[in-house]
Amino acid sequence: MAPPFFSDISKNINGLLNSDFFHGTPAAIDVKTTAPNGVAFTVKGKTSPKDGSLAANVEARVSDKATGLTLTQGWSSANLLDTKIELADITPGLKAALVSSTVPGSSNAAKLNLTFLQPGFSARGFFDLLKGPSFVGDLTLAHEGFVGGAEVGYDIADATVSRYAVALGYSAGLYSVALSVNNAQMTTASFFQTVSPVLEVGAKAALNPATGSKVNIEFATRYALDPFSQVKAKIADSGIVALAYKQQLRPGVNLGVGASFDALKLAEPVHKLGWSLSFSA
Repeated sequence: MAPPFFSDISKNINGLLNSDFFHGTPAAIDVKTTAPNGVAFTVKGKTSPKDGSLAANVEARVSDKATGLTLTQGWSSANLLDTKIELADITPGLKAALVSSTVPGSSNAAKLNLTFLQPGFSARGFFDLLKGPSFVGDLTLAHEGFVGGAEVGYDIADATVSRYAVALGYSAGLYSVALSVNNAQMTTASFFQTVSPVLEVGAKAALNPATGSKVNIEFATRYALDPFSQVKAKIADSGIVALAYKQQLRPGVNLGVGASFDALKLAEPVHKLGWSLSFSA
């Protein structure tokens, strides 16, 4: 079995801390459908917390299982055209993707992404073809529950290393821990535990020398009320408390509501509310 990619070494705690909290967007909706011939369509819309403006995106995805070729085309309300062409199993474990973004008459971007998976080894390479050009690559190795990885960014035009990071993690089934350090000397440590089939807890601590010697700590928990609903809570040492509730209304239809409060500024208008509705058919 291949190990997780470098960015996924702390996937469990990152998901617990960041996913299924709905206060960041006042209102969001997405609809996903699949045609009988396998073509998938996705429509997303959300309001901005700053000015209430609406941002929307429509996307179509076509896959050919015989060749491993997948084409994804998106178009947003900002007139941004996103195109992604993926080719799987070029050789066993190797996958390539060409990604482009275009705002007609304004800007263009193109990237080539490569991923390679083997038992006990995974690697990725991201080439920005128009900006720089530049390269970001990472690799991870795993053995008996331990996983270690490194990431490096390289500016090809200037022949300089733009960033680097290393990470080490350990997973023992019901719990996992991870530690990472990057070139800015940002040190992050985290743990995640499945306490029971219905309860998960986790925490992350980050030390950034650029902002002083203070360690920033976040704690989160998830509790499944039943197979169709869950509640989540998160608290940071900054005083921000976030709460969320997610309910499956029926198969393929999910409603999420969330709120965040600044416990240090309860009398000030800095609190947030949001909801999300998703359909899948």
